[in-house]
Amino acid sequence: MLTKKIIYWVATAVLCCIMLYSAQLYFRNTEMVEGYFKSMNYPTYFVIPLAVLKVLGVIMILWRKSQWLTEWAYAGFFFDLVLATAAHYYAGDGIIGFSLYALIALFPSYFLGKYIRD
Repeated sequence: MLTKKIIYWVATAVLCCIMLYSAQLYFRNTEMVEGYFKSMNYPTYFVIPLAVLKVLGVIMILWRKSQWLTEWAYAGFFFDLVLATAAHYYAGDGIIGFSLYALIALFPSYFLGKYIRD
């Protein structure tokens, strides 16, 4: 049980740190991120709302008072990370990066969280 708790908290910490890093990057370097979005043909008006949703998702994953909102936070992170990994791959950045690491950390955080925290 202790091993599962350690794996859960490490995976959740990695996931949350990467998401918060990404959100602060979106807030601080909005023009740069909008340039990346434009180069991948994504709409640029998603940058700030996506950053806000990342912060709210981290809060919901750590707070975990509403199962429904926690599920939505994990689902949102899953789709965001799958699309980000694919976008970076097709942009020529390679598949290895923070989005892939967060995607890998998402699974133990989600499944062990249901076992440990619910």
